Amino acid sequence: MIFNPSPLAGCYTINFQPHEDDRGWFSRVYCQKEFEAIDHQLPFVQFNHSFNHKKGTIRGMHYQNPPFQEIKLIRCISGSVYDVVIDIRKDSPTFLQYFGIELSALNHQMIYIPNGFAHGFQTLEDNTQLLYHHTEFYQPGYEAGIHYMDPKIQIDWKLPLSIISDRDKNFNFINENFKGI
Repeated sequence: MIFNPSPLAGCYTINFQPHEDDRGWFSRVYCQKEFEAIDHQLPFVQFNHSFNHKKGTIRGMHYQNPPFQEIKLIRCISGSVYDVVIDIRKDSPTFLQYFGIELSALNHQMIYIPNGFAHGFQTLEDNTQLLYHHTEFYQPGYEAGIHYMDPKIQIDWKLPLSIISDRDKNFNFINENFKGI
């Protein structure tokens, strides 16, 4: 695996190093020793699988409040997405900046999202699937989000928006009371 720092400190894109032969390819997607090199120490305790019927679907921008913040490792296993993170760490020099990257089943990339980031994505193809690895269990009552069209963030979504949950539509815009986490 090759860890590439993103413009937001602590957030990495990860490229596979597939080994190919006549059968196809094989690649490592997690190795504790390699993740320790980027100072990842917590175990992944929950894996989730997201399936999305239609391109243009938005999910996000989600995070969990302390003390249940989580590190996420995201991989696209079918189709493609524009994956986006927002730095919401109040003491970060990149506070309220975002970073986006295309993840696809073909480009063999993942994204490592540290604590203190909101996360979401837009599907770029029909029938897209993602695997999420989390270092914290989902905690109802601690979930939160930022509106996907927040004017302070100005995410450049790649396609016209198609399907968005009512929950995501009703997240608030960032205002002067937002202190981050």
